Order: sequence, then structure tokens, then C-alpha cells
Amino acid sequence: MAPTPALTPTADSLATRVAAFVRDEVEPNSLAMSRGEGPAAPDVLAAAARYDLAGVLIPREYGGGGASHREFAAVIEAVARACASTSVFLDVHLSVACEGIIHFGTDAQKRRYLPLLASGTALGAFCLTEPHSGSDAGALQTRAERDGDGYRITGTKAFISSGGVAGLYIVMARTGEGTRGITAFIVEAGAPGMSAGRPLQKMGLHGSRTSEMHFDGTQVATTARLGDEGAGFGIAMAGLDSGRIGISAQAVGIAQACIDIIVAAARDHPVDETLLADIEARTVAARLLTGVAADMLDAAQPLTRLASVTKLYATDTAVAAAHAAVELCAPGSADEDHPAAIRFRDAKAAQIYEGTNQIQRLVIARELLRAY
Repeated sequence: MAPTPALTPTADSLATRVAAFVRDEVEPNSLAMSRGEGPAAPDVLAAAARYDLAGVLIPREYGGGGASHREFAAVIEAVARACASTSVFLDVHLSVACEGIIHFGTDAQKRRYLPLLASGTALGAFCLTEPHSGSDAGALQTRAERDGDGYRITGTKAFISSGGVAGLYIVMARTGEGTRGITAFIVEAGAPGMSAGRPLQKMGLHGSRTSEMHFDGTQVATTARLGDEGAGFGIAMAGLDSGRIGISAQAVGIAQACIDIIVAAARDHPVDETLLADIEARTVAARLLTGVAADMLDAAQPLTRLASVTKLYATDTAVAAAHAAVELCAPGSADEDHPAAIRFRDAKAAQIYEGTNQIQRLVIARELLRAY
């Protein structure tokens, strides 16, 4: 496999470590992961830690890599190019799970949890979506009620990546009314009353476990609260801005993999060169757009509209690239283990999670109308 374009300009130690991790750990397991038979997410994270990749965005003082979001995006793209399943739980761990603590955690929370996440000892997960409020996070129903010197959390979360195998969960629960009545909590695996549902049987991304998470009066201390009471919605939205950069990078990796597949197929039979060129142009544009969004996040510039634009464009590009790969590699791509078929199944999910693309269009339009 040729180097990931986003990593070739800087042959630094991060690029070297990512290339080695993908070559030695991700690629050999990619087919098994696509069948849901690969190594468990905590084991993959432990492997990533051996290459100093389990805490890419975590500050160095807590054992992390202190990387920029552009570098984070390059890591996710490189992994997704080889295996989209692996890139999903790494993205969730590195972005929405870690960054809430990085930006909103107390000093004590940072000292306790960030080294665990950075060392690969604990896999992070993010619990926002619910069965009846998938696209409307402000309508979540899980409640956290005061109970002595702490809270009791009751409710159900849905479509949770690494649900049941993560070591640490960022959980959004209602402590009041409206979006200002949502509070974030750090809940450790094994907390009484917390349990995982059975893994979902998804269309793709079979190597990434996804399940419901149930909270039946799960008791947490006040010190487990992340940020102020009522600040949870803002914490979640900030995390999703970063998460959408990660998902965009994942989509670019899938699209690049599809280009690899089409070019390899061209050695055996002619392909539609115009279609291949169009997919290349869109993939390059999506990569550049992801980089711009990452730079804006690092510069603390307003990002909501651009994050939605990036996620929309990059994931639509991944689906178009996967569709082209399936078409141009037919009839072999009818085999469920064919690389094009695997990418086609995996790409569709990227249009759905971290906010569906229909929601991204609403966000973009509303931001535009508010600005003019």
C-alpha cells in the first residue's frame, strides 16, 4: 500500500509510527475485522499504545502525544484506509471520549483518567444517542437525580461504539429541562447498575462493537460530574465538532482505499478513467477540507458550520467512491469479502453516525440563515 497522502509531506515520527501500526497490526486483521472476527477493541487500543497512538490528542503531561487535530485526522485516515472498523473505535476514543476530559475535566479528573486513556489501559466511549432521540440530542431522556453526595443515572443509550467493552464512558444525562438541563458524567466500567445490551448486527463495520447501554440507578459521585451541572449539552456539541473531523478523516480513508482498489483492478481490465478521476478529485477535496476544519478547531475558531460541511462532503464522497469501486470491480465485488464490497458496507455508516447527513444539511442551512 502506498503511503497515506495526508502523511507523506512530513516523514516525522508520528507518520512512522502510524505506518508501522497499520502495517503490523491493522492490515493483517482487516479481513477478520470485516467479518466481526478480529481482535477486540481494547486489544487493538493496547496495540496502538505500543506505537504511542492511544492518546494522540492528550497533552504530553498526561502521557499523550499532544498532537494537532490535523495530525489526528491523518492518523484516522491512515487506519481507515486499511480498516474502517478499527478507525471507528479509535476515533471515538481519541476524540469525543478523551477531549471532554481534556477541555472540561478538573485537574483531579485529568490526572486520574487521561493517563489511563493515553496508555491504552482504558478504552473510551461516548454515550449521547438514545433510542428515541437519535438526531435530537437535546431531547434525551436519561436522567441523573441527586442522591446524597452524588447522582443516580437511569435510562438507556443506543448505538454506543465499544459499548460493553470500553473502560470509561462519557454519559450525558438530564438534570433539568431543555438543553441547559443536560449534564455530563464520567462513568467507569463495572459501575453497579450499568450494563450493555447485545451487540447490534450492523450492515457494515462488523469489527466495531455497537450496543445499547443501560443505566439502572447507576450511582456516581459528584466528583464524576464533568463540568458544571447543566453544561453537558455544550460539552457534547464541542466533542462532536472534533468527532466529525475524525469521521470525515475516516471517510477520506475509505475513499482512498476505494481508489487503491480501482487502480489495482485496472491492471487486469480497463476501467472508466473519467469516473476514477472524478473520485480522485473528490477525495483530494475532502482531505483538504478536513485539514482546514482541523486547523480551525486548533485555532479555536467557530467550527459548527464547517464541521457539518466537512462531514457531509467527505462521507458522501466515501459512499460515491465505494459505489464506483463495486461497479468497476464487478462481478468479483459481489463477493462479500471483496475489498470493494467491504468498503461499500462500511462507507454508508459514515453518513449516519456523528449526526446524519440530513441533520448536517439542516445545521448548514440554519447557520447560513442566521449569519445573513
